[in-house]
Amino acid sequence: MAEKNWHAGSTILIAVQAVACLGAAIVPARAFALSEPFAPGAYLAELDPSLIWEGLIGGIAVCSLLTAIALWINSALRRARRSQLRRNAFVSSAMNNLNQGVVMTDAQRRIIFCNDRYLEIYSLSRSDLWADMSGYDILELRRQRGVLGGVSDDEFYEKAASPNGLITELPDGRAILVKYFVLPNGGSVATHLDVSEQRTLSRQLASTKKFLESVLDNVPGCVAAKTIEDGRYIFANSAYERFWGFSRDHAVGKNARELFPIASAASIEAADRAALVAPAGQYRNEFEVELGGMRRMVASIRIVVRNESNRPEFLLLLFEDITDRRSLSQELESTKKFLELVVDNIPVALIVEQVKDGRYLLANRSAETILNRRREEATGLTASDIFNPKEAKLIIARDEAAIKKRGMVTEEHPISTKDGLRLFLTRRATVLNDGGEPQYLIKTHEDVTDRRQTESRMAHMAYHDGLTDLPNRAAFLQALTQMIEACEGTDEEFAVLCIDLDGLKEVNDVFGHALGDKLLVEVAQRLQDVARGGVVARLSGDEFGLIIDGKQPEAGLVLAQQLGDAIAQEFHIDGRAVRAGVTTGMSIFPHNGADGASLLANAGAALFRAKQKSRGTISLYQPEMDQQIRDRRVLHQDLSKAIKNGELSLAFQPQGIARHSVAESEIIGFEALARWAHPVRGQVSPAEFIPIAEESGLIVEMGEWILRQVCREAASWPKPLQVAVNLSPAQFMHGDVVGLVHSILLETGLAPGRLELEITEGVLIEDFDRGLALLRRLKALGVRISMDDFGSGYSSLSYLQAFPFDKIKIDRAFIMNLGRNPQSAAIVRAVIDLGHGLEMSIIAEGVETVDQLAFLAKEGCDGVQGYLLGKPLPIGQYAGLVGRAEAVALALKTG
Repeated sequence: MAEKNWHAGSTILIAVQAVACLGAAIVPARAFALSEPFAPGAYLAELDPSLIWEGLIGGIAVCSLLTAIALWINSALRRARRSQLRRNAFVSSAMNNLNQGVVMTDAQRRIIFCNDRYLEIYSLSRSDLWADMSGYDILELRRQRGVLGGVSDDEFYEKAASPNGLITELPDGRAILVKYFVLPNGGSVATHLDVSEQRTLSRQLASTKKFLESVLDNVPGCVAAKTIEDGRYIFANSAYERFWGFSRDHAVGKNARELFPIASAASIEAADRAALVAPAGQYRNEFEVELGGMRRMVASIRIVVRNESNRPEFLLLLFEDITDRRSLSQELESTKKFLELVVDNIPVALIVEQVKDGRYLLANRSAETILNRRREEATGLTASDIFNPKEAKLIIARDEAAIKKRGMVTEEHPISTKDGLRLFLTRRATVLNDGGEPQYLIKTHEDVTDRRQTESRMAHMAYHDGLTDLPNRAAFLQALTQMIEACEGTDEEFAVLCIDLDGLKEVNDVFGHALGDKLLVEVAQRLQDVARGGVVARLSGDEFGLIIDGKQPEAGLVLAQQLGDAIAQEFHIDGRAVRAGVTTGMSIFPHNGADGASLLANAGAALFRAKQKSRGTISLYQPEMDQQIRDRRVLHQDLSKAIKNGELSLAFQPQGIARHSVAESEIIGFEALARWAHPVRGQVSPAEFIPIAEESGLIVEMGEWILRQVCREAASWPKPLQVAVNLSPAQFMHGDVVGLVHSILLETGLAPGRLELEITEGVLIEDFDRGLALLRRLKALGVRISMDDFGSGYSSLSYLQAFPFDKIKIDRAFIMNLGRNPQSAAIVRAVIDLGHGLEMSIIAEGVETVDQLAFLAKEGCDGVQGYLLGKPLPIGQYAGLVGRAEAVALALKTG
């Protein structure tokens, strides 16, 4: 349109010039002709012929001149038109190749120019435009095409004419900056620039700047930045504001001399200069500044920040007030270095990997073991660069699986190191970026080779006896289960032998536990030799188990006899001749049980019967065996339920000072005894259920319940009387008896000195060294330890010598014969003298007559216990003795 308008104007101008020239030529002739009346005929007759010819010739010349002028004008017009077309083509080409869209309108807002870039931006074509199209028309066209951005026409022109222009968001996500300019002639020019990329970069820059400013603003230390040229501050964080007491707006744009006192400004400027000349571009120092009329010591770090041309651009400074802790700076620095050293030398390898290309960004010193190179050399490499192809493929696959899962992934796998193939526990955690996409993969590798080997050994220990290395009871039961599964559905039989080693207790007592242990090792070896591949296990201290296949019971009986003969042969251990024997019980699959537990239990029942007959015998399980064995099993099950259901209760029997009469015997404490009220059988004797609890291990659970209840009860007594509780050897062998006593004392609040723990010699017989150590730890808690039933078992004076018992309790068997058996009196007298010689108090149990009481008082016995003072009864029956208001009569037996 602009081209057409331009051409029309040029043609009119040349035509006007031609008409003017022609008029100039005609006007004089016309004027001449009109000067007088004109009569052609007369006039021509009067003229000279030569003049006429001159006139004709002049006319022809004028016509020729006019023709030449016309031809020249036409040629000039063509040349001017071609020149204008070339200029317009050049301008049009330049405008169409701009990266901006351009639209020009005249004073009536009619579009006189629109370049190709504009049409491309808004997906329009030349065919969409029409002659005399206005700016409003093209806006409406864009609105119909959905590329106007939801603004009205007036809003469009108003915002586009503003200094910042108008940003139009297109449906495809592009952003177009429109700027509108009004020309002096009333026309306008609008530019349309695609700023999508610039806006993205601008947003990223703004986000990065905001993030960095937020990080710096939340740094607890003071952070500021200043220009190199004039030292004026360009940034300060919140900590900086708090320290100096003025806002960052006040600081920005000023230098040190404008902000601080002269001395402080001088120190700051000196530090700045030192930083600029520091070789590493970093300078640390400490100096004083004046703040609020006080001198404060600050520690600062100044870092010269350089631009892309490696020229200093600005100075970053970080400082903190160290006035109050300057004396600790060296210690803090030492601690910092120590922590860095610890982190760098932790035994767990740490590797950080970049997700996008799998390159290692960070590795600590421990990682050098699996990387097989220095950590600095590993940075920038991938798993394929470091490990052999097979390992690299495996590692990369696991890395990708962890990245895909986006959570913590833990696994174990071998890695080749300079020390060979090692097993590593690897943990992988994926770190996501702001967009929720995986950015980093953090991997820790812990060498668990030794740990797994230890666990393997522990697993072996869990199923094997530590002394003989034979399978233990758990492993034996597993082997039984496997044998049963193998024999099911066939006519195969096998026998289970329970073998009890006779004489081990005597060997321990005579030669010591060390030799007894060696005997067990030798016995285990002989059993394996005779079994010829059969499964041999150590079931308990002196009990072994054996599985033998073949025709039964013949094969089992033959093997049992061979085992007895082998063990009966003399052992030579440490230069000593030792003899032992075995007693055997046997059960047969499938006749005596369909599962391992039943077979082992029935073999144990047969062993029990063999022991009752005679040591060294062999007994085969029979279904009609003694009812006593079956009753014991039922009672064991009932006892287990009783402990869980709370059917047990406590009875308390008084203990008094030995005096010549009951009235004189002051009550000093009680012994707590367990009682069981069976829902069907009624009261079950302790002599019946305590051994069952000991054999089955229920005594541990039951003993804990008794101890806790007794301590809780005694702690509630107004009078601080002593209370005695029996502890079983099983409680010392299984569990932490010291920790249990300690925790119960703390839980119940009972004073340790009021608790007396009664033990039997079995505690020391089972494992003398361990038992002795536990007793010493118990006594260290402050509780009292007494030797119960002294003289009834394998009493050894060495026990009294090895451990300072607080009290010796004479067994009732000696007390009941006082007055009838002189030997009993002599033994009691000797025990009393022995105890006093060892500075141990003596108490006699089972005192039932006044004569017994008088004898014990005469011989200097310290305390007595028995029916004479009181029966075992619920504590409520002795309320008066423990200081409670509801006193009841004391039940006494006087003869």
